Amino acid sequence: MTSRLLVSALLLVACSLALASDPSPLQDFCVADRDSKGTYGCQCYTREWRGLQADDFLFRGLHLMGNTTNDVGSNVTAVNVAQLPGLNTLGISMARIDFAPWGLNAPHTHPRATEILTVIEGSLLVGFVTSNPENRLITKRLQKGDVFVFPEGLIHFQQNAGNGYALAIAALSIQNPGTITIANALFGSNPDIACDVLAKAFQVDIKVVQQIQSKF
Repeated sequence: MTSRLLVSALLLVACSLALASDPSPLQDFCVADRDSKGTYGCQCYTREWRGLQADDFLFRGLHLMGNTTNDVGSNVTAVNVAQLPGLNTLGISMARIDFAPWGLNAPHTHPRATEILTVIEGSLLVGFVTSNPENRLITKRLQKGDVFVFPEGLIHFQQNAGNGYALAIAALSIQNPGTITIANALFGSNPDIACDVLAKAFQVDIKVVQQIQSKF
């Protein structure tokens, strides 16, 4: 009986270890078929006549500064599977983030990815908030060359902390991390979330909610 329990325990440990990370790829790559109708991710391109192309693994233009003349003063140039089909199933993506003076990459979350960010130019104030019930703010001012990690799914932000231009490069742990910008999601949803719901959630007057919704 004891030996059976021991074997069962070992099997449970082995199973938990086997599920601790993404499965190993079954082939060298799976270039995304952008025309595929899959419900989860992208199917591999299988059309024999098309053939494999080096451009499937290439993205050009990350050296170009993004347009930061907008309400928040920042611009994100994403490089995920939508722009680079060769990333499909490889579990990684990246982004360039440009900041005007005091520009903000507004509080947002990546529901499927951890993000690691490197400051290339300027100084950034960054932070993330832990989950309920603590909701603790973890924040730091970064300088050129500093690296900071934002755990998967947590709300985080970056703000230019200076009067000059700032630039950061971010890497993310999946080919399609997704982005939920908190203010846009709550006040710019289609259709609108009911004003009384938001008013109660934020403990403000309904007119305040209506005013904010009008900006989105």
